[in-house]
Amino acid sequence: MTDAATPELAPSEATLVASAHQTAGPYWHLVDFPEWADTTRHFADALPEGAERITVTGTITDGTGALVTDAMVEIWHADPAGRYPDENGDPTAFQGYGRCATDKAGRFRFVTLKPGPVPVGPHAGGNAMQAPHIALAVFARGLLQHLSTRVYFEGEPLNATDPVLRAVPEARRGTLVARLARPGEWTLNLRLQGEGETVWMAV
Repeated sequence: MTDAATPELAPSEATLVASAHQTAGPYWHLVDFPEWADTTRHFADALPEGAERITVTGTITDGTGALVTDAMVEIWHADPAGRYPDENGDPTAFQGYGRCATDKAGRFRFVTLKPGPVPVGPHAGGNAMQAPHIALAVFARGLLQHLSTRVYFEGEPLNATDPVLRAVPEARRGTLVARLARPGEWTLNLRLQGEGETVWMAV
């Protein structure tokens, strides 16, 4: 028998926490395919000529510095020759798209191929080259719209002339540049807001 006058039987505000499924969308279940975090899975050991298999890792923290343990991270990028897949091209070519969930330590980890420089293209009014980079998006509880940014690689000469990176205030460019943690492993931690916030881009 329920006593309507007994307040402790009513749900407390503390128990009413929105889930990632509720705020980020019904596609959230797609993080249940951990193999998508490896964009090289279709190649086995026969990588394209000149390709370098790398891992890209990092942690995500929120505005209070707390680890975000239920985020979904997506990446997409060009192949080692700086080409994006063509819908009319070779279906076996590198697709450069990956997705993973953060773990209990707020970490994400991708295995992929290191991208090459990408032409700016005539539509952008120039013939320069963009520095090698990975486009990255974060979906998380409380974000009704995902956050987008880029991951650049420390030590790339084209970083100095990349038109997007140069548009970022110099003091904040470091939030977009992954460091080489060990051979083949690049690390960039992401901060959703607050001090040290990653530069997020309108796309």
